[in-house]
Amino acid sequence: MAATVGLLTVVEKCRISPPPNTIGERSLPLTFFDLGWLLIHPIHQLFFYEFPHSKSHFFQTVIPNLKHSLSITLQQFFPFASNLIVFHAPNPSGIARKPEIRHVEGDSVALTFAECTLDFNDLIGNHPRECNKFYPLVPLLEGASKVSDFVKFPIFSVQVTIFANSGFTIGITNHHTLSDASTRYDFLRAWTSIAKYGTDELFLASGSLPFYDRVIEYPQSLDEILANRHAIQTLDENYRPPQLIVSANDKVRATFVLTRAHINLLKKWLLVQLPKVEFISTFTLGCAFIWSCIAKSRFGHERKKGENELERFACVIDWRSRLDPPVPQTYFGNCVGPCFAITESTILTGNKGFVAAVELVGKTIRETVKNKQGMLKDAETWLERFVVPVPTVGVAGTPKQDIYDLDFGWGKPKKYETISIDFGQAISVNVSSKSPEDLEFGLSLPGKQMDAFISIYGDELESIISEENS
Repeated sequence: MAATVGLLTVVEKCRISPPPNTIGERSLPLTFFDLGWLLIHPIHQLFFYEFPHSKSHFFQTVIPNLKHSLSITLQQFFPFASNLIVFHAPNPSGIARKPEIRHVEGDSVALTFAECTLDFNDLIGNHPRECNKFYPLVPLLEGASKVSDFVKFPIFSVQVTIFANSGFTIGITNHHTLSDASTRYDFLRAWTSIAKYGTDELFLASGSLPFYDRVIEYPQSLDEILANRHAIQTLDENYRPPQLIVSANDKVRATFVLTRAHINLLKKWLLVQLPKVEFISTFTLGCAFIWSCIAKSRFGHERKKGENELERFACVIDWRSRLDPPVPQTYFGNCVGPCFAITESTILTGNKGFVAAVELVGKTIRETVKNKQGMLKDAETWLERFVVPVPTVGVAGTPKQDIYDLDFGWGKPKKYETISIDFGQAISVNVSSKSPEDLEFGLSLPGKQMDAFISIYGDELESIISEENS
């Protein structure tokens, strides 16, 4: 029976398992790089697809396909249909047991189908839109349950929402201990391929099967540090992951696109400003530009002109190909390490703020990647550095993965949104829907600050382009 909540009507709730007797009982140990995300908010993603057909056509064609293809995909990506297991009792030898991802026969993914009366065309725009509007489209993770000497937590869920005669959204939510962006993208590529072609033959032939062996070498003492500082004992049956709450706040989200033409002009201008710098990556350029504009937008909203404090930029680096020895690109789980750049707000918001940001972000990334200790440098301090009370612009997503190439058989996404950036002042960074040569940035800010950002972003870009073209 359909249940209506606000603008959303739930049509069906079901559970999708891998095909019977294809997985059995399997477990995947969590590594240090997974454990660090135990208490972090879930990742919420929304894909918008145009579908100018009736609801009955949607129910007859799309729903059966998505159910079947998801089941087949879970056969190859079993952790998505599994649970996070947190032990509250030591093993028979008295040694504490690390959390793990475990699958038993019958485990499944919660899949919800719903209808929504919101304006689909408004939601897929780039203009500022109320953040609250998107939350009903995002699936929640189900609650934990206690079983014997451990507690299990569902770690993945899906919601498909139809907008009659306009389109539909596919919302996915995952616990970050399950995977990083690379593994999640591998899963989505497999699912879309199987849905589009009706079989997993093409996916199996692609050589993209997930690699489950735990081959990353690191000091086991790091696991103990995280276990002790992460308060794993608080993860009991009453624990609920942080949730996005519909409220009366005025936070809005908007999308900004730096085209290839913009990027080329900005690079040309920057190489004059920084003659000693031989190379500026597109990622560094784009993130530095957005970071400096966000810092300037704080004036009049969070601080007064002339006030000085620290500002920080944070991103993660995929280490799969950078480890010695490297691990397969299809390594399943988390294989990323943090990278922090920090400076004073008076520098970041000055006339040369963008230039300073480019120099600092680029230098920090280069030094992090080239360090002989690699990902493990200062790893024991990661948690402390993550929670430093400094205004931080973090990055979700990566332009290395074409998020707009995920076609289930009804066309590529019309729009993509990382809803979980609403938990803090993070930005999403991806290729754009128009061209993989462009960069698309998603921002979530209070309304007045967003107005200031839009003005600053446009003025700064126009000023540099005009100077370069003069």
